[in-house]
Order: sequence, then structure tokens, then C-alpha cells
Amino acid sequence: MRIPAMLAGAVMALAAMGSVDAKTEEHEKIEVLYETTLNLIHLLVEQGVIKQEVADEMIRKAEQKAKASQQQAREQGGQPPAGEPKKGEVRVTYVPEHIKKEIRDQLREEVVGQAKQERWGNVNATPEWLDRFTLEGDIRLREQADFFGDRNAPAANFQAIGQQIDNTTKDSHHRERIRMRLGINANVTRGVDLGLRLTTGNVNGPAVTGDLMGGSPTSTLQTLGTYNSKFSFVLDQAYLKLSPWDWLTVSGGRFPNPFFVGTVGNIYTGTIGKAPHTIPTAGVVHTDLLWDADVNFEGLAVNLHPWKKQERTIKPFLNAGIFPLQKINQSETVKAKDKWFYGAQAGIEWVPEGADTKIRLGAAYYDFENISGVRNPNFGDTLFNQTAPLFRQKGNSLFNIDNDGDPTTNLWALASDYKIANATLVADYSRFKPIHVIGTLDYARNVGYDQDRILARTGQDIKPEINAYQARLTVGYPVISERHQWQVLGFYRRSERDSMLDAFTDSNYLLGGTNHKGYTIQGLYGVAHNTWVGLRYMSYDNISGLPLSIDSVNLDLNARF
Repeated sequence: MRIPAMLAGAVMALAAMGSVDAKTEEHEKIEVLYETTLNLIHLLVEQGVIKQEVADEMIRKAEQKAKASQQQAREQGGQPPAGEPKKGEVRVTYVPEHIKKEIRDQLREEVVGQAKQERWGNVNATPEWLDRFTLEGDIRLREQADFFGDRNAPAANFQAIGQQIDNTTKDSHHRERIRMRLGINANVTRGVDLGLRLTTGNVNGPAVTGDLMGGSPTSTLQTLGTYNSKFSFVLDQAYLKLSPWDWLTVSGGRFPNPFFVGTVGNIYTGTIGKAPHTIPTAGVVHTDLLWDADVNFEGLAVNLHPWKKQERTIKPFLNAGIFPLQKINQSETVKAKDKWFYGAQAGIEWVPEGADTKIRLGAAYYDFENISGVRNPNFGDTLFNQTAPLFRQKGNSLFNIDNDGDPTTNLWALASDYKIANATLVADYSRFKPIHVIGTLDYARNVGYDQDRILARTGQDIKPEINAYQARLTVGYPVISERHQWQVLGFYRRSERDSMLDAFTDSNYLLGGTNHKGYTIQGLYGVAHNTWVGLRYMSYDNISGLPLSIDSVNLDLNARF
């Protein structure tokens, strides 16, 4: 703490401003300055700024330094003051006026600087550690209208084969919805960051086959019209992020998607130390072929990005992680195994020298362990009930594992294994800055699909539909942050029945899941700082199976801080 040292210096400086001249007036000035300094020290003790023993030590050291100054003056031939100083009295040799001024100016600068730094006298000042916290959030108000095709099969037909959909024919289905997210980011120390995020809980999402706390993992929207009941607020993210070196990041807990998914532009509102904020900005470009933008991962992830801060034409990156999907307590009556998800992704970022183009290419492999269902072997058994997924949307091939003969209690599980190979390409052309032209391509294939194994598991000969792709073009500002900024985009996507897990895909296209094809058109426009409106039109149809066609329109008002 610098205060004691500064005050000790103040005692010397104020005492040194006196002269050994015997004049009464000068002596009185010294006494006044000395008493003022002592009173200041006593006041700091009373206010709890310093302790009494610290104050006593300050005065003692000041007296010792004054005596040392006297001795030095004697040795240099100066005239000593008459008599020895009494206890508590400090006498020094004559100090010229310009020296006094320098001491006063230096003391004033140090005291004022310290006061500003430690916010003396500011009743509204906050402790220094609060500066390491950042609060952020966003809110979305949405009017959503869904239009169902005239030739759609009844919802009961879908439910009879396990597909999660409760409406297929009620045209112009309107919903008013809201999403609120509040994030806290803390820089614990250099290279250690903590992230928390609270969000509205989606209790109006698709039905689940088990007890999934917090509702859907793919949406945080809350539908209005609950007779003014209060909304739920759930913990959406809670993680530690370690960055011991610039090229390495390790995340643990529940954190944002650690894999490159076609993002271009600044995906976050800022940084805390080396850790990014977790609130996405408006207009972020991502392909969302495999993962909904609201999906967070639980487990451990490692991100390697060598030469991240260097000016290089090619920068490689590697992302990997291990994530528990469902923990199961095995026993004599429970034979299901824990479900896990492993992922690894490698890629490069290429910025040609002198060009206005940035290209990012990533190749990934995602392996879902113990994800397929196992039929209960005997009538009435429940040994493998927990092989059914905790959450699903619609699209994946299913079979009934219940085996009790009662069609009203069917328990549906996944028929296929899922081991997904994925390639993502993004090209950002920025010659017309601030306007960008961004193209994205994404392809996925479920290489774990085995038709013979599915036949043995389910008794069904299910033809493979295991490919998915998406092509997107975006023009405008990559991030909407100010008034009059804009962005338009359009894309076509095709997601076959078992190309990926339907549980984690975007919840908007054909109201979620897989087994769909169609297109999306969207426009965004900034109406104020960090405030924008968005209009999106989506038209999608089933690829195979029962006929289903849904067009959706979303009108959004967004704001963030």
C-alpha cells in the first residue's frame, strides 16, 4: 500500500519547509504544518484507511529521517539548531523556496494520482475487483406465423410412428414469443475466465421422452399467453475457460459451441481478458446445418489456434472435445449404457496476401456413442428403457422398444447409429467494406449408418437417407450494431432423415428436426445502436414419408447491451 510511504514523505516535506531561522513567525508556520500533518494521519486512522500502529511507525520514521538530515547538515558544515530537538519536534536545515515548490508539486501529483486511482472521497466508487466483471445481455420479441400445407397428413399419423409434432393442418398458427439472455463474464486472473448466462426457459418446446430439465436444448424462446404466469429463468451456461498461452484454450462446464460452424464476422460483443463474451451479435453468419445456434455443450473442449496473432497467410486450427449426453445409473433392472458424444475438427484460415478475401475451411468428425435404442427382450421388461433419447424433435428413424403390447405406451428410440463426417467452407469477400459478400457451403454424412445392423435391431429394412447440405449467400454488414446497417441472406438446405441427430438441429426449419428440404430468405436492418429488426421467411417440405409442408414467417425486434 502506497499511502503510508506517501504520508511519511509528507511529514518530511512539510517539516522541511520550515527554516532554522529563529524568527517566531517561521517557527509557528512549521508548527502549524506539523500539527496539520499529524491531524491528517489521525483522521486516516479514524476512517480505517490505515491502522494505528502504521501511523505510529510513519511518525517514528519521519523523525528518524529528520534527525539524519540534521546530522548530515552538521557534517557538511551547516549551523546546527540551538539545543537538541524535543520529542515530537522535527528540525531541519534551511530549504530554499524553489526546493519547497518542487516538493509541494511532487507531493500534490502523487496524492492526486493516488486519489484518482483508489477513488478517495467518491461515495459511488466500486471496488477494483468489480472492473473484472462484465454484464451483457440481449432480448428478442418475435411474432411467428406458421402456415401448413393443404396436403399434410394429420398430426395423429405422425404421432403413431413416434414423430414429435402436434399440429399439421391448422393454418396461420400465430405465436407471440420472447427471449431474454443475461450473461456475466469474469476475468478471474490472467489466463482464467469464468462465464455464466441465464436465459428464459423454453417450456413450450417439443415433447420429450424423458425428464429434460430446462426444456428444449435448441430454443430459449418463451411463448406468451400463459395467463400472465411468470417466466422461468434457467442457467444456460456455466464454465471456466483457461488460456495459459495465446494458442491454447481449454473450456470446462457448459459452454458455447466450441466448433467452427461457418461463422464469419465478430461473433461476440467483446472480450474479457482472452475469453470471448457469450452473447452472439446480430447478423452473425453461421451455417446451422448440424447445430442450432442456441445449443450449448456440456463437458470438456480444447481449442488449438497456433499463430493466431501473427500475420500469416495460412493459420491452422484444431478443436476437440468430449461431452456426456446422458448419465445412467446401471443396476440389475437398468442395463442401458451412458451416452457420450466425441468431436474433433481440423481446419485452416487462409487470407491470400493482398487479397480482399478470407477463406475458412474445416473438416470434422462427430461420434455419438450408445445413442441407438435397444429393445427390451421380454414382455414387460424395462431393462433398456433409458436407451430412448431424453430429447428429440422429428425426422430420425425410430422403433418401439417398449415390448408390452400396449400401443398407447410405446417408447420410441433411435434406429440408427450416428457417426457424422462434416465439411464446412466459408469465403468472405470484403473489397466493398463495410459491405461484405459471404458464401458458405456445408455438407454432412452419417457414415455410421448400417442398414443390416438396423434390420437386426429393429426388424425394419430402412433405406439409407444419410446426406445433408446447405448453401448460403449473405450480403451486407457481417454484424449489425448501428442504425441503418443492413444484411440480406438466402440459402437452400436439404437434410435427409438420418443424416444427423434431429435433437440438436435448428428448431425453425419445418419446425425442427431432419427430413426436410427448402429455402430461407432473411433481412436485417439496424434501427438504433445495438437495436435491429429482422424479417425471415422459410418454406420447407418433408423429403420422404408422410407429406408435410410448413411455411413460417418471423418478425423480430432485437436489442442487446
